[in-house]
Amino acid sequence: MTVPSTIPQTARSKGRVLVIDDESDIREGLELLLTSEGYDVDLAQNGTEGLQKLASVAYDLALLDLMMPDKSGMEVLEEVRKHDHDTPIFMITAYGSVEAAVNALKLGANDYFSKPWDNEKLVIEIGRMIAGRRLEYENTHLKRALVERYSFPNIIGRSEGMVRLLDLVGQVASSRSTILITGETGTGKELVAKAIHANSPRAGQMFVPVNSGSLPPDLLESTLFGHVKGAFTSAVQSKKGYFEVADKGTIFFDEIGTLGPETQIKMLRVIQEKEFIPLGATDPIKVDVRIVAATNADLAQLVKEGKFREDLYYRLNVINIALPPLRDRKEDIPLLVEHFFDYYCRENGKFLDGRGKSVLHFEADAMQVLKEHNWPGNVRELENVCERAVVLASGPAVPVHVLPDALLQANGIRLNRGDGIPLPDDASLFEIVNDFERRVIHERLEKCNWSQTEAAESLHVPLSTLNQKIKRLDIKIRKKGES
Repeated sequence: MTVPSTIPQTARSKGRVLVIDDESDIREGLELLLTSEGYDVDLAQNGTEGLQKLASVAYDLALLDLMMPDKSGMEVLEEVRKHDHDTPIFMITAYGSVEAAVNALKLGANDYFSKPWDNEKLVIEIGRMIAGRRLEYENTHLKRALVERYSFPNIIGRSEGMVRLLDLVGQVASSRSTILITGETGTGKELVAKAIHANSPRAGQMFVPVNSGSLPPDLLESTLFGHVKGAFTSAVQSKKGYFEVADKGTIFFDEIGTLGPETQIKMLRVIQEKEFIPLGATDPIKVDVRIVAATNADLAQLVKEGKFREDLYYRLNVINIALPPLRDRKEDIPLLVEHFFDYYCRENGKFLDGRGKSVLHFEADAMQVLKEHNWPGNVRELENVCERAVVLASGPAVPVHVLPDALLQANGIRLNRGDGIPLPDDASLFEIVNDFERRVIHERLEKCNWSQTEAAESLHVPLSTLNQKIKRLDIKIRKKGES
C-alpha cells in the first residue's frame, strides 16, 4: 500500500472524508450528513475497497466500520497504520464494547463512535480533527520552508561552528547592516556573501563582486565610481561604476584591506552619505547599496599600523562573520567531499547512479589522510583534491595514490615503496600500518599457494575486501605453483 504524498486540498469544501461501511443505509446517511455540512464524501462498501481508496486519494479523515465481512475494521486500521500514520481515522460500530474501543485506539484510531451516534457530536469532532491536522500541516511546512531558506545549500557543514555561523547568517541576511566577513583564504567568504544577498530583500537585484586587490588604485576608483566622458585621456565616453550598477542590490568587496587611502575615503562617504561622485563629475549620485566586505587580513592590526582608516573599519565591522578554517571543522570533510563529488561527477558525466548522484568515494585510508591533513588552502584546496580525484579515478573507490603528491608529502606519506625495501627511520604511522598489512597479506597468500579465495577465508575477510587491499597495497599476485 502506498500513501498519497500530498495533504488533501479543499479550496471549496471543509475537507474530504472517506466512509468505509458494508451497510448501504449507514454509508448513505453519513454521506447526506457530511455533504450538508460542506464536506466532500467518498464511499467504500468493504475493507478492501477502502484500502484501495486510501492508497490512491489523500483524505482529511476516514470513518471506518468495525464489523465488515471481508476485512474487519481492525484489520483495515492495522494495514493503514503500517504506511500512513497521519490520516485521522474514526472507528464506528454497533457494538459499544470498551475493549474494542481500547484496542482500536492502541492500533492508531483517533476516536471511537458507537451506533447510533450523536450526529452533532460526530460533526463537531470531525471538524475539530481536520482543523487540527491542517494547522499541524501548515506549521510543519512553514518550519520546513524556513529551514530550506536558511540552509544555504552551497555552504556545507554540520559542525558546531558551522551551525552557529549559518544561524548568524540567517539572522543578518534580512537586515540592511554592513557586514564584514573574516577568514583565511579558501574558507568560502564569497559563498557566504552570496548567501546573505540571496536570502535578503535585495535578492532580486544585482550582486556585484569586486576583488579589491586585483586592480591598481586609479582603475579601481573608475571601476567603483564610474567616470564621465573626458575625465581622463582614455575616457572617450561616460561609464557607470559598480556602485551605480549595484543600486538597490549588494556590492561585495573581497580583500577590502588592500584598498588605497583615497579609495578608503570615498568608500566612507558612500557608507555615510549613501552617495558618490564619479571621476570628472561635480554632482553626486545617490545610491542604496548594501556593502558586504571580506578580508583574510587583520584589519584591526592594519588600523594600528596606519594602513587602514579607523573610521572606515568601524563602519564596515558592524556585524562580523568569522569563518572557521577547515582544520577546525574536520568533521565536515566527508560532507564536503560528497558535495564536490556530486558536482564534478555531474560536470564530467562520470560515476553517477540513476538519480544523478555520485557513487565515487575515497577508500578508508585515503579519507583518513584527508582528515589528518592540515588544509592550509582550506575548502578550496579540498575542492581541488576532489576534482582531481574525479578526473583520475578508474573506479568508484578512490585509492590513496590518487591524492596529490604534495598532500601526501605534507603528511609524511611516501608511496610506491617496493617489496623488500625497509621503511625509513622517519616513516609515518600510515606507512608503518600499510607495510605491516602488506607483509601479512603477502605471507598468507604464499601460504595458501596464491589462492585469493583461501587467503580471504583464512584472514576472515570478504574476498572483495582482500582484492581491494591487494590492489591498494600494490601486491604482485603470482599464479598457483609459481615460485
